[in-house]
Amino acid sequence: MTITELWLENRRGGLTLGIGESAPRVSFIADAAGPFTLRFAHDDGRVESAEVAGTQLLAWPFAPLAPRSGGILSASGAGGADDVAVRVETGLGDDWTVDFVSPSTAAPRDAPRPAYLLRARFDRSTLPSDIRRARLYATAHGVYELELNGARVGDDVLAPGWTSYRHRLRSQTHDLTDLLADGENVLGAWLADGWYRGHIGFDGGVWDAYGTDVALLAQLEVTTGDGRHHLVPLEWTWAPSPITAVGLYEGETFDARRHVAGWSAPGGEETTDAAGWRPVEVLGRASFSARIEAPTALPVQQTETLAPVSVERRPDGRIRLDFGQNISGVLRIRLRADAGHRVRLHHAEVLEDDRLGIRPLRAAVSIDEYVAAGTGATETYSPRFTIHGFQYAELENWPGELADGDVEAVVIHTGMRRTAWFSSSHPGLDQLHSNVVWSMRDNFVDLPTDCPQRDERVGWTGDIQVFAPTAVRLFASHGTLTGWLRDVAVEQAEQGHVPNFVPWVECGFPNFPTAAWGDAAVIVPWEMYLSDGDPRILADQYDSMRAWVDLVDRLAGGTGLWGTGFQLGDWLDPTAPPDDPGKSHTDRYLVASAYHVRTSRILAEAAGILGRDDDAAHYGALAAKATRAFQDEFLSASGRVVSDTPTSIAVALMFDLSADDAQIERAGRRLRELVAQGGFHISTGFVGTPIICDALVRAGSMDDAYHLLQQEELPSWLYPVSMGATTIWERWDSMLPDGSINPGDMTSFNHYALGAVADFLHRSVAGLAADAPGWARVRFAPRPGGGLTHASARYDSVRGTAAIRWARAGDELTISVEVPAAATGVVVLPGTGEEIEVGPGAHVLRTSFRAASEDPDAPAYGWRRPDAAVA
Repeated sequence: MTITELWLENRRGGLTLGIGESAPRVSFIADAAGPFTLRFAHDDGRVESAEVAGTQLLAWPFAPLAPRSGGILSASGAGGADDVAVRVETGLGDDWTVDFVSPSTAAPRDAPRPAYLLRARFDRSTLPSDIRRARLYATAHGVYELELNGARVGDDVLAPGWTSYRHRLRSQTHDLTDLLADGENVLGAWLADGWYRGHIGFDGGVWDAYGTDVALLAQLEVTTGDGRHHLVPLEWTWAPSPITAVGLYEGETFDARRHVAGWSAPGGEETTDAAGWRPVEVLGRASFSARIEAPTALPVQQTETLAPVSVERRPDGRIRLDFGQNISGVLRIRLRADAGHRVRLHHAEVLEDDRLGIRPLRAAVSIDEYVAAGTGATETYSPRFTIHGFQYAELENWPGELADGDVEAVVIHTGMRRTAWFSSSHPGLDQLHSNVVWSMRDNFVDLPTDCPQRDERVGWTGDIQVFAPTAVRLFASHGTLTGWLRDVAVEQAEQGHVPNFVPWVECGFPNFPTAAWGDAAVIVPWEMYLSDGDPRILADQYDSMRAWVDLVDRLAGGTGLWGTGFQLGDWLDPTAPPDDPGKSHTDRYLVASAYHVRTSRILAEAAGILGRDDDAAHYGALAAKATRAFQDEFLSASGRVVSDTPTSIAVALMFDLSADDAQIERAGRRLRELVAQGGFHISTGFVGTPIICDALVRAGSMDDAYHLLQQEELPSWLYPVSMGATTIWERWDSMLPDGSINPGDMTSFNHYALGAVADFLHRSVAGLAADAPGWARVRFAPRPGGGLTHASARYDSVRGTAAIRWARAGDELTISVEVPAAATGVVVLPGTGEEIEVGPGAHVLRTSFRAASEDPDAPAYGWRRPDAAVA
């Protein structure tokens, strides 16, 4: 037996040090049935063990953990072989005894401000001799990076990340044990504005959104052999840093002449500032309202580096680099230059008229500047406190020729374990899937954002609502989404409704309840539950879910129809003009009323799962009333849907809003007519696009879904691929066929929302889907067609790997599946609908299969009933 991937709560592949739970639930993956043994070796020498039968969400079977306590958790099967072990340790909890410290300096507003250095000295001789562990618990108003004795502490980037700072501030736990030196030790911190008081938001944005201070909170403790925790007193001073100006949107300016390499090392007294090191201002924690919490996910990290795929010296002297992939991140440069030599680093996602296409960046100028120290040695620089979205970069005033290795792109996003893969015989579909994966990576920078490049980068609720099924499949993103949903709940309580993006920043966008956006409060936790089978997310978010449905019920006047107020509707319908992206052909109140039905149903089901039977009955009745109201208002007796658009019909079909089979048949037939009349081009926006292919399948035509999916002309999913896209665009025509950028003020080349179709690639094209929450049962239902000769999907579920590959060779179709050890499966043969039960392990099925496209009397897409099936 082999046991792998031991994790806590829903933080798969993630946080185990500095957790907030005293009794975290345990999960692991085993390739055979139990029983299993869990062991916990406490730091005080105690060892506890417990026999368990299952592998998922097991109650902590040991003594609860106090703050700062921990040990080694291991799991083993029969015989005790093949252990997997992790260190589990709680964070500080509420035991903060220190205060925030801040540089005592006036900070100008409305321009990028400098970063600061903070330093504290302590001598090991003043500490207890029997030190077993040293921990630094830290957070900041702003963003920070730590050093001890000249060495980097941790791998966090832009810590502590962005939360609703008025309510929640995350802290980090750092292990300093191996970094402590005999004699003097120096703890240093870089500190900058970040999201806390830097420039954030759009339409001009805001400064000082959460406060005018920038401050560090750091509590250093050592634990001795007797288990006692000792606070290390720290007296902080500060000095100007070599980062003379920095903003998340603007970029970073680093003057290496002002940098003293030994500033955080013992004996390092030097500073290039005449005033030297100065006393900090102490800010009492009581003056800030935010609760300090442990994180629920890994931090933002540097995850990969990319070398340029092409280098070009431009006529103006600049050097242009193409990294071959649109990313979120920064450059890392290595150079030798005279003191004071300035190199500017420019960034852009695309080229237009053979220039960097910077207009879509709006106010995010995205220029970093490095001023060389001129030491004669190679100098290395990468920005600390900014981030850019780019594929192309230009180096201005580079000294001499560019050698291999002088510049690389550093990919930056939240640390997440990838869990899903897709491939097929269609290169365009494979590139589309890659684009979706990259757009998710680039937009999970601490929270799910809309884009990583322009002056926005906020947590739009509508984007993650439609993308959630894809997000929880592609990566183990539950920890990130758990933290973000906590912000949704606290912002919702403050605003009285779910803001259109979270954390909310008042920057001019309408702050009204909006369907499909606010519905994220219900749909995102529900999709997380379906993915990992953990009802705790429903329990934790239940009040938020219920508050949203109740609010919409009130706005609908109890009628079930939400027919008034601000709505975004089917945002970015491809027929909408560049300057009016909300001008959709689909009735926005039809969308709002349909979502009211959907979220009422979800809430009723969630209430039933949680044992809230009265609520389940109440919201079930509300959903039934809203369904009838939708039918009366938006469906004709024959099933015709008001608006008569692909989105309106797809919503009616996929949200089960039709009254009977006749209406479903009529709606499906009309949907196929409209899609064909549109030449199998996309005609849907944010609401319709994620469900249009599924709606065509429900309408009885996987053929049409394939035709729509493989369309390469504008607008379509594959049009950007044909234009060389490496991420998902915000608009279908973010770049026009002539290579010019869409003239609208709002366009981005890295938005994941329209990439929600990747979920369809996995579920329908490859045929891999969950048939029960948490993948306890797997459904293998491949749908060959579209000229594909093979397709495959793999998902590393919480129960183990589920995978499928189908391939055609002449009339023979071979289906290979893998069922996790802790699950069962069913294979649905294409064409016949015959279901074959399969248990854990690998299985190969073969059937005689002939595509309808091979029959001269058949449609261009489709299949015939197989002649036989053999397991």
